[in-house]
Amino acid sequence: MHSTIPFSPTEARSARARMGLTTTQVAHSMATCGTPVHPQLVLAWEQGIQVPSDRQLFALADVLWCDATTLMGITPRTLAEHRLARRLTVDRLAYRIGMDPSEYRAAESARRWHGDTWQTRALVEALGLSLRELIGIMGRVEELAEHLRSAVAGRWRTYVDPVAEIVVVDATSVGDALRTMHAEFAAFSERYMGHLVARNDDARLKEIAAERAAYLRRLVDHFWELIGEAGEAPPFPATGR
Repeated sequence: MHSTIPFSPTEARSARARMGLTTTQVAHSMATCGTPVHPQLVLAWEQGIQVPSDRQLFALADVLWCDATTLMGITPRTLAEHRLARRLTVDRLAYRIGMDPSEYRAAESARRWHGDTWQTRALVEALGLSLRELIGIMGRVEELAEHLRSAVAGRWRTYVDPVAEIVVVDATSVGDALRTMHAEFAAFSERYMGHLVARNDDARLKEIAAERAAYLRRLVDHFWELIGEAGEAPPFPATGR
């Protein structure tokens, strides 16, 4: 079965060389850690022929005195990669967030997250992410952008709950942000119509239209700017469910 675990043979070889260990010594030390492997398997990892399991990756990182991300050779971008970086198995993370392991595994595979509010908050805390980062990782940025475009151009109150459900920020903060953005966007239309009625030069009308287009392109970023700290850090205390 093809493994989705990222692994860098080069980093593994370099880490072992820094420790001055042979593949046999690495295998012996991993067995001492409770994860027995054959020296030939360690060599296969370093040659890129095979990839360690998550438990093997964590044990190898312990033996080589390095972070799991060093052996992964990447900057975590997906739910699975962030979980591995925090040295969590699927079962362990699923238990922490109160979700069936198969359901969580499916979320990782699909790269989509549909956990409830409590599970989302628990996931943010477990993976050490901000809400803003999690929204990007779980693939809902465009969905958020669509709601924001509709909110600024129409009845913004209608979109408070849908947006709050996506970003897991309280409805009051979301409502304040949407009201501000709706007013800002309305100002573009007022300025445009004012120049149109006054029959001002086309250059100024084009400038306003360009400013409006630029504003729409930055809707998501601007929303998080208005939300402030709640979106930039995991603000959830450890509480019982």
